[in-house]
Amino acid sequence: MAKAKTRYTCQNCGYISASYLGRCPQCGAWNTLVEETVEPAAAASKPRVARSGQTVRPQRMNTVTAEHETRVTTKMAELNRVLGGGIVPGSLILIGGDPGIGKSTLLLQVSGYLAGNHGTVLYVSGEESASQIKLRAQRLGVADSGMYLYPETDMPSILAAVDEIKPDYLIIDSVQTMNVPDMNSAVGSVAQIREVTAELMRLAKGKGVTTFIVGHVTKEGAIAGPKILEHMVDTVLYFEGDMHHTYRILRSVKNRFGSTNEIGIFEMRQSGLSEVANPSEIFLEERLAGATGSAVVVSMEGTRPILVEIQALLTPTMYGNAKRTSSGLDHNKVSLIMAVLEKRANLLLQNQDAYLKATGGVRLDEPAIDMAIAVAIASSYRDTEIPATDCFVGEIGLTGEVRRVSRIEDRIKEAAKLGFKRIFVPRNNLQGWKSTADIEVVGVTSIAEAMHKIFGGKAKN
Repeated sequence: MAKAKTRYTCQNCGYISASYLGRCPQCGAWNTLVEETVEPAAAASKPRVARSGQTVRPQRMNTVTAEHETRVTTKMAELNRVLGGGIVPGSLILIGGDPGIGKSTLLLQVSGYLAGNHGTVLYVSGEESASQIKLRAQRLGVADSGMYLYPETDMPSILAAVDEIKPDYLIIDSVQTMNVPDMNSAVGSVAQIREVTAELMRLAKGKGVTTFIVGHVTKEGAIAGPKILEHMVDTVLYFEGDMHHTYRILRSVKNRFGSTNEIGIFEMRQSGLSEVANPSEIFLEERLAGATGSAVVVSMEGTRPILVEIQALLTPTMYGNAKRTSSGLDHNKVSLIMAVLEKRANLLLQNQDAYLKATGGVRLDEPAIDMAIAVAIASSYRDTEIPATDCFVGEIGLTGEVRRVSRIEDRIKEAAKLGFKRIFVPRNNLQGWKSTADIEVVGVTSIAEAMHKIFGGKAKN
């Protein structure tokens, strides 16, 4: 029998070292290497199973038959959109988010609907007892759905329960609490998470059981465990939001069956999560009339256009170096746009502290928000309000040009639907296309031209 060996594995990135190191050479994290025992005989005795659960042979591309995935839709249209149109049977879906953000609530609501309409659901919880889950289910109105509850962390017992019940859907809450007894590593370690996910992947692909996995996140916001965890699953969803606000954003960052960067917006209520059908109205409902430093942008989140208010506040600096602070916006993007405004639009901003924010708790990072940021900064600096019925779309280059953006038709239609009367867009986006929406479309080629059309000669330089 082969002798057991000892190795040290980084719990942050999965790096393996033969000896203990205080700092991981791969990710640079301190005190993350944990001792693990490797038994070659036990590892070699495990059969190798193909990802699909079937024996496959090499074949030519032109002989492969492509099958359209059948999807199961839930009563949550927002979740269906994020998943690419619904749940693909036999898929492995990972949902991550901060503690208390609503991951278990979302899955319990979905499980109740699936159990009542689309098959058998087995809800496995390693963190709560059956009575605790029942109390939450009563509050959410899904206590009579007929789903199976199983408070267990032992993977062989879970697999035995799956063989007995033969569910169509399996919920694992959470993967960090599951344990494979054959592994000598601690629960939640890199080796345990990797092995548990591999078992669930074989179950999903081999038996066609649609599996949802809840994953904890680190303080940096990434899903805890090795990055291979996200590579193994079919879909990765992040549940985001502020604990002090009721709105939650479900964001897709990986999806083998649909678009990435798609989002769904929910509101947390006493009765559970409810969908927000028109998030643009939510983000704009508290705008102050006549306020300066406010501009509205039509941003694309996946295939959905969303109108978001961008606010800017500029005040004279009291110290030698001006301060730049942003919330929901990239700090480097803000600094770049302010430099372009100073060089190309004759705004003296080097002695101004700048504070910028994307309202509603949403984070914007696409290029099309550049013009709205620039207009909000200029409005605050000039102390001149912008008409409440104006909105802005466009990317700004370092020479001051306004560059074309994608999906301009969808952006203009969304702005017109919400009652905006005028939208500023890159002039190149208007080539060969004419808007049919009830809104004035103003094309601009440079940020200086945009400033002149927006502010004219009303404000000081």
